[in-house]
Amino acid sequence: MTRPLRVLLSGGGSGGHVFPAFAVADAVRGLGNEQETEIVFRFAGTADGVESELAVEAGLTYATIAARALRGRNPLSQLLSLGATATGVLDALALIARFRPQVVFLTGGYVSAPVGVAAWLMRRPIVLLQPDIEPGWTLRLLAPLASRICVTHERSAQRYRTGKAVVTGYPLRQGFHDLDKPLARAHFQLNGGPALLVTGAVRGARRINDCIAERLDAWLTHTQLVHISGRDDYDRLARLREALPARLRSRYRLYSYMAEEMPLAMAACDLAVSRAGASVMGEYPAAALPAVLAPLGEAGGHQRYNAQLLADAGAAVLIDDERVDDQLFDLTTSLLGDTQRLESMRESMRRLRRTDAAARIAEVIMAVAK
Repeated sequence: MTRPLRVLLSGGGSGGHVFPAFAVADAVRGLGNEQETEIVFRFAGTADGVESELAVEAGLTYATIAARALRGRNPLSQLLSLGATATGVLDALALIARFRPQVVFLTGGYVSAPVGVAAWLMRRPIVLLQPDIEPGWTLRLLAPLASRICVTHERSAQRYRTGKAVVTGYPLRQGFHDLDKPLARAHFQLNGGPALLVTGAVRGARRINDCIAERLDAWLTHTQLVHISGRDDYDRLARLREALPARLRSRYRLYSYMAEEMPLAMAACDLAVSRAGASVMGEYPAAALPAVLAPLGEAGGHQRYNAQLLADAGAAVLIDDERVDDQLFDLTTSLLGDTQRLESMRESMRRLRRTDAAARIAEVIMAVAK
């Protein structure tokens, strides 16, 4: 075996920034096995971010970095955030000095900022993944410091100079490569009728959850429901489920959170309702799952760009977040009843599928590692 290759990973704030790092880590590990190179990882994130739990679940050694979001804060909070970021740079410098990575891979979220600055100061090559169509402020800040920027779609490559951006697609986590719809439906005990996936990702989506809760009987009359509510709303929805008549309760699959089963849930359902975080760019196409997307307007409105790309391709329908209460039920049940349109959306989503993204990013990482 050659000397170990040490790779520092960082990203956080949402599953759309964390799960791609795990997929790429798996691909780098596989490439290392082919090249008889041992790969050693560290994952740097905040103490209380979603990445802290997810990285440990993924079996990655975790290092805590101080960081706070800057966007949308009052001046005092921004000052505190800048202080935390400065502390985070010191944390990351110490981590890099100890771990001595040959390459740093960043997927976005505000924790990536201090890690990226520290990597640049320590002259470590940086590979960025831009999961969203439009970069967040962290990736815009770090782009000039990066050796390569991996983007999920050609639209994103246009903002970078030739040679720096590499169009790779969105890296898929394990489970999305060999999906079988009948087996997936059997896993969730769904019958032959329509099935709807409602998901708010790791944190949940309060407005969408409220819309489901207010008309739960009506939703379940039209469709079987696989609902990933997020932890905050789970207890409330579980009480509503228990109060349902038995015939409707059997049509409602409620989860606070889902990880390994998520590919199966997407394969099992006929339509999804969700926000438009970065993961929709890769995972919905992989599962050929049409979607109704209600993008959040915060964080620079990046979700709308993601949703618009899928809508332009004919694979998704957009709904304004402010119109969820009024329009989501009618729009969704109308689509579920229109099998011809659903099939057309499914084919459009399938044409966007790209399964080699993690492997391509792994090749970029290995190529730039010192």
